[in-house]
Amino acid sequence: MLASADELRRAPLLAQLTAAELARVCARATIVRLRAGEWLFRQDDPATRFYFVRDGQMRLFRLSADGEEKIVEIIGPAQTFAEATLFMGTGYPVCAAALEPCVLIGLDAADFAAMLRDSPSTCFALLASLSQRLHALIAEIDRLTLHSASERVASWLLEQLPPGAYALTLQVPKATLAARLSIKPETWSRIARRLSARGLIRVTGNRIDILDVAALRALAAGSD
Repeated sequence: MLASADELRRAPLLAQLTAAELARVCARATIVRLRAGEWLFRQDDPATRFYFVRDGQMRLFRLSADGEEKIVEIIGPAQTFAEATLFMGTGYPVCAAALEPCVLIGLDAADFAAMLRDSPSTCFALLASLSQRLHALIAEIDRLTLHSASERVASWLLEQLPPGAYALTLQVPKATLAARLSIKPETWSRIARRLSARGLIRVTGNRIDILDVAALRALAAGSD
């Protein structure tokens, strides 16, 4: 067996599956290994599998007509992606490429969909998980369209803070992070310098210390 039920159960999307259902998913799973920068699929490619990230980080993005990338989401360990293919019956709606060396578990989309048809409770659990993710993406769209660049950066920094912590380490290149926030890399650097000068944060390499949480929250809320 290439995948274990215990590791797949770490994904919110798969956590509600029964032991028998997880065994069925594992039996049809494949392992995919990607080098940093390697593409997994392109938008509109035939969609036969969705994926669980065992190790590494993936970036999901759309390509404009002139080839410019718009990052939709960054996916890390114990997360799944491309699940929408279970219901769409079309090709992948985005491109996917590895930000760093990755190990993925590919899950059979057609068999998973057939399993859902046999189990309404599992189907509803899956829809609940997808709905939560959709709400998160809608909130992200609101931030990208309604907030200033400084507000988006402040909001992102607060979201990334581990519970009870006041520091975080950037896990992706700054250019990738800037693209995720719909700003230029130089804009990210300029905002980081401005926040540092105001005493809100301190940047040391990839480490960012939050020095004034209250002020950062005020900025993120647009009340600064």
